[in-house]
Amino acid sequence: MINLHSLYTFIDLAGTFAFAISGAVAARDKGLDVFGVLVVSFTVACGGGIIRDVCIGAIPPAGLSDWRYLLVSVIAAIIAMGLSPLMKLLDRPVILFDALGLSLFAVSGAEKALSFGHNNEVAILLGMITAVGGGVIRDIFLNRIPVIFEKEIYASAALLGAVVVVAGHSWGIPNGWVSPAGFIICLVIRLLALKYHWKLPSFSERKK
Repeated sequence: MINLHSLYTFIDLAGTFAFAISGAVAARDKGLDVFGVLVVSFTVACGGGIIRDVCIGAIPPAGLSDWRYLLVSVIAAIIAMGLSPLMKLLDRPVILFDALGLSLFAVSGAEKALSFGHNNEVAILLGMITAVGGGVIRDIFLNRIPVIFEKEIYASAALLGAVVVVAGHSWGIPNGWVSPAGFIICLVIRLLALKYHWKLPSFSERKK
């Protein structure tokens, strides 16, 4: 159990790092100053979890009370701003950790909402928000349409992972099976979407 907890903690921080990298790179490319890059990096890494914790009454939010999340986001921002060669080496690992983080955050978000006594609908929505909320805030900060609204199979993968967790609990399936199942389903869908360039249909394409 300790080893499993350590593995989840590692994936959680690795996913946080991947999200922070994506935020820092987007802010850097947009021309923000050092403070702006740091803020966007932290927001992407922890924004979804903070929204979830505020909604369910888990105060103070873990993203603010645990120093490791801030440290990871600062390190990611420094790498994005000043270490371009290292960024090239991290390109593929970051994509993998992003998918792992998405899957873990979707599952942990739904689990935490349920553990605080909220209903299934709240748990599903907060599971998805935990996974993608930071990215939405990033895009709003940078004045662009959020990526999850532009055909990406990203939020939908997180939503499905959260649904699996909630459905499993509703059906009385042991948690030892439910959480890994939600995690794996979300991860596999996201990785397959990346590999085969799966996209959701858009109305702009239908009009052409």
